[in-house]
Amino acid sequence: MEIIQLDLKFNYNDMEMVIHPSVIKDEKEIILVDCGYPNMLPILEKELENKGVSPESVTKVLITHHDDDHMGALYEFKKKYPGIKVLASDIEKDYISGKKKSLRLIQAEEMLNHLPEEEKDFGLAFIENLKKIKHVPVDIAVKDGDHFEWAGGCKILSTPGHTPGHISIYNEKLDTVITGDAAVVENEKLSVANPQFALNLTDATKSLEKLVNLNARNYFCYHGGTYINEKQKE
Repeated sequence: MEIIQLDLKFNYNDMEMVIHPSVIKDEKEIILVDCGYPNMLPILEKELENKGVSPESVTKVLITHHDDDHMGALYEFKKKYPGIKVLASDIEKDYISGKKKSLRLIQAEEMLNHLPEEEKDFGLAFIENLKKIKHVPVDIAVKDGDHFEWAGGCKILSTPGHTPGHISIYNEKLDTVITGDAAVVENEKLSVANPQFALNLTDATKSLEKLVNLNARNYFCYHGGTYINEKQKE
């Protein structure tokens, strides 16, 4: 049993970027946590194979929240591998399925009127990209405290703030947290991820504290990579 951090590399505005979905793996289940932007399926498949995971073997995809860099490739993945089950929080599921309008899209539309003129083209392009996201029904809704036997035991943690229904995953046996966007590694420490985009910064700060207080050995962050806690519990 293990948790594997993926490295999805791509170019954005002539810069190389990287995001880090994770894989929870044991003898019975292979759970992919988040899956990248739209059109990233080939990159995702190649990276899974590079890390010794056959894409066909994935049993579940768990989406931490409905931002496009986390669920954008879900439609493509589900279409190619229809046997997978999609999991998300009971709060996020209606945004992922398209029953409710994306909160990030609402935020972007509201911010557009306040952007400097030189940034409005970027804002408009961002809005159009969000509108193009293809939605997927959620098979299993989860909530804070739910426990699964994946890789020795995983607990769902409610970590709102970035979005209202954001979740993280704590694996007790491996003492590892998959943070999603509830934390980011910056300057060799855990911080609030993209605070300027947090839909509720107060909640985001509390969620970061919640994760830090776990005092886990490893934190796998979607942005920034892995944080290894040198002060891990004895």
